[in-house]
Amino acid sequence: MLDDMTVLRNAAAGYRAAATAAGLDWPEPAAPPTAAPELVHRLFDVDHVAEQLTWLQSQGWDAERLLPGGGLTLPWPADGDALDDLSLSIGVPFPWRQQLPLFHFEYLFFTFVLAGDHEGEIWRYEIPPDTWDAVPAAPSLAALFSQWTRGIETGAVRLDPSSGWLMVGSGTGNDYDTIRELQELDPGLDPLAFPISMPNHPLLRARQAAAGVDTSCVTPERAPEIMEELMDEIAAVRGALGV
Repeated sequence: MLDDMTVLRNAAAGYRAAATAAGLDWPEPAAPPTAAPELVHRLFDVDHVAEQLTWLQSQGWDAERLLPGGGLTLPWPADGDALDDLSLSIGVPFPWRQQLPLFHFEYLFFTFVLAGDHEGEIWRYEIPPDTWDAVPAAPSLAALFSQWTRGIETGAVRLDPSSGWLMVGSGTGNDYDTIRELQELDPGLDPLAFPISMPNHPLLRARQAAAGVDTSCVTPERAPEIMEELMDEIAAVRGALGV
């Protein structure tokens, strides 16, 4: 969903306050909001881009690793490469092309849905192949930022002094341990809102089904073929757009 702008600004400010209180160095916002580049409309086949997204892109978050797990906010795309990641959009309940890769983590990326009934939702995809795990990370940007704030406040997300990044969990290297740690610290924390690898996890599969993902597509038998078809379609779109 699309957040009320006051709600979004407050959620973003709350996350920033929690992150800086944890010791993260955070630059000042860069510039007032501006319209999305025309290329965004062409790449993602949309006639408008929500104010919530243009506002976030004006905040200068792409200058530093400000997200949990040392994640990055991606700037507006400058070419067609942003479409390539969308080949992982298998079984999603909206046109695969109408989402913009927004947050990038070590082995995950989150997208912002640009149109339709799912506009404003944040979806997550694992980059390694054969996981087929398109799933909502949060119903909106404000909801996502609120989860991250809560993670910091409960101690589930903390600053790593060696890297200067916010890290999720105690650093055991085992993602299932991290999931359990989050749920033990605060049952209200949603592991899917954080950059934790969760292939085939029951929580992920249940969320997919509830969100309308075509679960018949996300199987080892069907997903590779569907992904190949998406890659061909993306190549055709890029060729037609000259990007």
